[in-house]
Amino acid sequence: MDKRRIFISPVTRIEGHANITIELDDEGNVSDALFHVNEFRGFEKFCEGRMYTEMPTITPRICGICPTSHTLASVKACEMIQGTQPTYTANLLRRLMHIGQNLSSHALSFFHLSSPDFLLGYDSDPAKRNILGIAEKFPDIAVKGIRLRKFGQELSERITGKKIHIMGIVPGGMAYPLTEENRKALLQWIPEATQTVQLGLSIIKRFHEENADMVKSFAPSPTLYLGTVGSNGEHELYDGKLRFMDADGTILNDQLSPTDYLNYIAERSVNWSYLKYPYYKPYGFDKGFYRVGPLARLNVASKMRTPLAQKEFEIFKSMNGGKPVHGTFYFHYTRLIEALSDVEDAERILNDPQVTSLHIQHHGRWNYEEGIGSSEAPRGTLFHHYKTDATGKLVKVNLLIATGQNNPSMNRSILEVAKQYVKGDDIKEGMLNRVESAIRCYDPCLSCSTHAIGQMPMVVELKNKKGELIRRIERG
Repeated sequence: MDKRRIFISPVTRIEGHANITIELDDEGNVSDALFHVNEFRGFEKFCEGRMYTEMPTITPRICGICPTSHTLASVKACEMIQGTQPTYTANLLRRLMHIGQNLSSHALSFFHLSSPDFLLGYDSDPAKRNILGIAEKFPDIAVKGIRLRKFGQELSERITGKKIHIMGIVPGGMAYPLTEENRKALLQWIPEATQTVQLGLSIIKRFHEENADMVKSFAPSPTLYLGTVGSNGEHELYDGKLRFMDADGTILNDQLSPTDYLNYIAERSVNWSYLKYPYYKPYGFDKGFYRVGPLARLNVASKMRTPLAQKEFEIFKSMNGGKPVHGTFYFHYTRLIEALSDVEDAERILNDPQVTSLHIQHHGRWNYEEGIGSSEAPRGTLFHHYKTDATGKLVKVNLLIATGQNNPSMNRSILEVAKQYVKGDDIKEGMLNRVESAIRCYDPCLSCSTHAIGQMPMVVELKNKKGELIRRIERG
């Protein structure tokens, strides 16, 4: 085996592919760490020239994990172009599909990608530190996690006939109704889904108790936060206004229309990644880094919409005396609080007497040249921005993806974790896994944020101050 290269299998447990470079000073301590995303971004460009009405069909193909979020942001932009609004029942069905996708994604992140670290250990055999290892040692947990994800997917499939790359969310509403038979079938899932999310909560809370020092010291740098909230500050995923909060918990901006996002968010390119560095415009590039996603959403929210999730939310809020919780590891906990809210909200919607109504679409036509839509994807706030000519053809498309907005913080987090665990030039597999774990906290969707063409394995390179390569570790 080459002393400079170590091959580790399996492939990294994230959605997409990336590189990490860690640099050391003369004393062998970490001085810098960079998170590279080398997949090409080009989705916006090849959408130019298409009719705006095609976008709710095209954009779900960006990602197999969060197609509903892309569809909703896209269709909202189209509805702004038309000047139309969905019907009441259409909003119920859209919300149901959206929380189903959120639940499915969170189940995948926690039970498939992250639980091997919590249940098997960060330094356990990497050949078994995956969902197959969980299935071997904790078969009941593995099955429950798989079924929770299945329930989330069925919330789409029972309405539109598709689990991923969904169809049927159209400008003005929905193309398909929910039948009474499918409504009853979905309701039967609720007790099991609630129990499984509560199992996940017990796993992560037990890990917190047994590893308190590690959890608190794991990439704890303060940032700003962005999330969508309702009119009373309640946690919101489907439709609401934007709230920015600073590191001390002061609300910087509240009830901002997503259509004004460019007044508050700017992006800057970096020379080591195709993934840009977004930042909060009023604070500038150096001080304006912010985070999105479940941790950010719970930090900015004033309350949850559902009772069981509200109880967990109150525990979360008490962790830092009511101020924002900054520790990156708490993404896992907040992800599960959201999953609990998803199940409760699904039950509420399924019991709404109008959910099976056939009044599911308003019709419209092109009226305006510009449309902006947003939704809360599992990984955070998502924006779709379209400009058209007078025929309705797209002349410009901008997609601001949640993972891209977390990019500056992901870089900071891997630097903090590398400084904590990497000493000298001796890289062990457990160290690689801990650095990876910092990325997994964010549950990044790299193909989503860069719209992947091709693949790139994860690589950790260790360099000295002169830039000379000391050691290289690859996955994949």
